[in-house]
Order: sequence, then structure tokens, then C-alpha cells
Amino acid sequence: MHSAILTTVAFDHYIAICNPLRYTTILTNARIAKLVLVGLFRAVLFVLPLPLLLIRLPFCTNRIISHTYCDHMAVLKMSCGDTTFDGIYGLVVAFIIIESDLMLIALSYGLIIRTVLRISSKTAHQKALNTCTVHICVISMSYTPFLFTALTYWFGQGLAPHVHIILANLNFLVPPMLNPIIYGLKTKEVCDKVGKYTSRR
Repeated sequence: MHSAILTTVAFDHYIAICNPLRYTTILTNARIAKLVLVGLFRAVLFVLPLPLLLIRLPFCTNRIISHTYCDHMAVLKMSCGDTTFDGIYGLVVAFIIIESDLMLIALSYGLIIRTVLRISSKTAHQKALNTCTVHICVISMSYTPFLFTALTYWFGQGLAPHVHIILANLNFLVPPMLNPIIYGLKTKEVCDKVGKYTSRR
């Protein structure tokens, strides 16, 4: 769902910058609701098989998850059976969702950059690029920890268990914590207050 929201925001920016006069007619409440429902349906369709696949697996005597939350890969590692298919399915689904969303985001921003370069006003350039830069920072802060965590599960078998736990926690906590800060720094009032607070120190 988080990935779908980031893609929807990129589409919103595309409409706002490339088609500003038709923004309200294109992004109606009904259309936004449909985009949310598509994102929700896709999330359920791809993620629901993960716990269902776990049901068929035999589990060892140790049934304590070392993670602070119920991570699919952590549960999968507790199984005594063959987990190859489950692991491959989880990885493929993650990469299909992320790759398709990143392609749509890249397409949106490619069209935005093309439109911005055609505008003669430097103020309009700066305003459009500032809006896009904030969203690109949020995208990188969201996808990078996830991809890094997924890759360490598959290719970092030699890593100590606490490294996997720390990476999973960072993936779970860092993006939601940084999103309000990144979006807040774009607001003039927040920047002024941060500047006053840091100058006192």
C-alpha cells in the first residue's frame, strides 16, 4: 500500500504540473477512491498468499520470533521444511511491485521534467522542482531500506541474526519517521522555527 501511495503522489504531481487547468476534473474524489481501491486490491492479491503458504510448512520446536514485529522472512526461517518456493515468491512479489511502481514514478517524473524544461519562468522551474525533490527524497528513503533488507535476507546468510533484526527495524521505523520531517522542511514556517531553534544553540 505504501508503494501504491508513493506512485499515486507521483501521478498527482504529474497532473498538477503538466495539466494544472484540468487537475480538478482529472483527479476527482471518485477517481482518487478508485486509485486507493486498486492499491488495496493489489496489496491483498500479492501479500495474502504469503501467510497462506506458511500454513503448509512444518515448524521446529523454537516458535519465538526474534524480531520486534511479525516479519514474513523471520517466520519463514523458523520452518524445518523446504522454504525455497516461499522465499522466492516473497522476493519476486516484492521486486515486481517495487519495479512496476518505480517505472510508473520514473515515467511521471520524466514527463514532469520535460514539461518543466519547456517553461520559460525560472520561478515556475524552481517551484516544480522543489515539489518533485521532496517526493523523490521520500521515495528513496522508503525503497532503499526495504531493498537492502530483502537482499540481506537472501544473500547475507553469513550475517549475524542481530544484523537482520536491526535492518528490519530500520526498514520498519525510518521511512515513517523521516516522511513528516522531509515534508515539513518544505514548509516555510517549519524551516523558520527550526532555524530559530538551532541558532539559539
